[in-house]
Formats: sequence, C-alpha cells, structure tokens
Amino acid sequence: MPADRLIRILARLAVDDGADDAPRLCTVCAEVTSVDGAGIMLLAGDRPQGSVCTSDATSTRIEELQYTLGEGPCIDAHRQHAPIVEPDLADPETPRWTAFSLAALAAGARAVFGFPMSVGHTHVGAMNLYRSRPGSLSADQHADALVMADVAARAIISMQAGAPVGTLASQLEASGNFRFVVHQATGMVAAQLDVPVDDALLLLRAHAFASGRNVTDVARDVVDRRLRLDPPDHT
Repeated sequence: MPADRLIRILARLAVDDGADDAPRLCTVCAEVTSVDGAGIMLLAGDRPQGSVCTSDATSTRIEELQYTLGEGPCIDAHRQHAPIVEPDLADPETPRWTAFSLAALAAGARAVFGFPMSVGHTHVGAMNLYRSRPGSLSADQHADALVMADVAARAIISMQAGAPVGTLASQLEASGNFRFVVHQATGMVAAQLDVPVDDALLLLRAHAFASGRNVTDVARDVVDRRLRLDPPDHT
C-alpha cells in the first residue's frame, strides 16, 4: 500500500470534526477521491446487510436501491472481489443493472464505482463512489479509492472486534442503516410460504420493485401483518 496515500488518508480521518467514526469514513471517502459522494455497505455472502454510512442524499439513495434490488456496484464488487467501474450509467458499454441504473440516474448519479473491502480472506462489503457527471476515475483517484477501501475495511473490523458474538458494534449500528426489519420479514415470509430464506428475500424485493416502494417499507408491512405475500408461481 503506497505510504504517502495511506498517511494522507489517516491524517484526514484523525481530524476531529465532531463526527462519529463510521460517518466520517464516508465523508473522507468522498473527499480523498474527489467524487460527489460515497457509501459503505456491509455484505455477508452475496447478501447486502445494510449501510454503515453515506455522505449525502444521493449516496443514501444508491445504497437503498442496491439493498432493494440486489444489484449495483457494491454488490458486484463484493461478489467479484474486484473494483467495478461504470463511467456512464446513461450509456454503458456493457449494460448490467437495468433497474438500478435507471433509478440511480433519476437520483442524480451519472457514474458509479464499487470497491471491495476486505482484510486478507475476510470480505466485509464494498465502498461505493458516485459522480453527477460521466467519466472514469483518474489513475490517482482509483489508487486513492483502493487505499481508502482497505482503510475502511480495517476500521470496520476494528469497531466490530469488541462486540459480542452475533451482535453489531454500537458504533456501526448507531450510524448505519441495517434494516433489521427486512431480516425479520424475510424469516416470516420463509416460514409462512415454506420457502428458503433466499427465495423469501427475492419475493420481498420483487414486491418492492413492482410496487415502486423500497424493501424496508414492504418488510415493515409484512412484520405488522398489513401485507402477506403470495407464494412463488412455479408453473
């Protein structure tokens, strides 16, 4: 890891601006890479668990879309263990996120970039960057993003280290959006319809997409028993 980049990033993170550790990660992500916004998503396996932080409203919307739709730069970066670069959502060379791209464009993002976050063989999630104008990151921006993703991964693991097994560290839970109601609703749907948990989550996402809502609101209706999903049609 280039020492000068690491020192510059750590120095910025060390500045006491009154923000908690987790939110500062996203603010610094956006600053050091000179983009319009950043978000950090935790993933377990191939499944998004929620956002540690976002730097602005558009980043929040990008994370929400990825969580609801199950597609986007963070999810691909985590699955492929490699940076994902989309310099123009409006005119991509290789279309890959039909639903996400249209909604992200509507939210004000024109270019998005995903960087996996891992320490050794421990993969914790991905960092998302966006810009409101098209274009690739410069070589320096890309290099800064790689270092920032490594720093963020280590910071998250450090925050989580002291938490009891099976729980989320207080710093992460306080600042993040982990949508615990979605996990609860997924379990309810799986039990009600006698389907695997992964299928239950897909049903929640499909209903959210079809109804133009986010998956958190749909999940809350399921938990409050205002909504019962139909079983999947295997005919």
